[in-house]
Amino acid sequence: MKRALLGLAATSLVLSPAAARDRGPGSGYANPSAVIAAELAFARLAQEKGQWTAFRATAAREAVMFEPQMVLADQWLKGRADPAKAVAWQVHQVWSSCDGTLAVTRGAWQGQGDATGYFTTVWQRQKDGKYKWIADQGEPLPMALDAPEMIVAKVADCPPGYRGKSPKQAKVPAAPFDPAHRSGRSDDGTLTWDVAVAPNTARRFVVTMAGSGGPVTVQDLQIDPPAQ
Repeated sequence: MKRALLGLAATSLVLSPAAARDRGPGSGYANPSAVIAAELAFARLAQEKGQWTAFRATAAREAVMFEPQMVLADQWLKGRADPAKAVAWQVHQVWSSCDGTLAVTRGAWQGQGDATGYFTTVWQRQKDGKYKWIADQGEPLPMALDAPEMIVAKVADCPPGYRGKSPKQAKVPAAPFDPAHRSGRSDDGTLTWDVAVAPNTARRFVVTMAGSGGPVTVQDLQIDPPAQ
């Protein structure tokens, strides 16, 4: 689960050389700034309107969460009352596909008392150019993550000959929900994510992006089942 907020607006953004292609919404290129803005708005909404209210308002169709088993977010969140105090979170890193249709964020969260941890969120660009999350996970840590001086944004290498528009993808009917596995990819195939959940709820969450020498794994998270 996730995380909580503020003090982020003053954080600087460092773009990798490829990330300098940030062209704005709907351009057909990466837009890390828009993804970070979506995280900031998400965190702010949680503080202002309530934690689960914010999750419902920002989730894409077919979004998944881990409780700790994988669940469809709309079903798990339906009618769920907001906690008295929302968690807080801050984004530290963002990875984006070349075409900007998919991005992954990572950062820190703080909960009640001294509870702290990290989160990973997968963001999907919608037809209107805005981002909604399609997968969200967060886990506790024994010590808080150090806050970076700047948010780091990295963008996948574009496919050869890419000119701001990915080839049309054939429409594939949505597969039935499988609580043991879920994956996704950007329209241009330069960023992918894959999560496998074992019967004991242990899971592996892998994010891969295109690099100059081929696919590069930017995250390979192994999450143990909750302690009994």
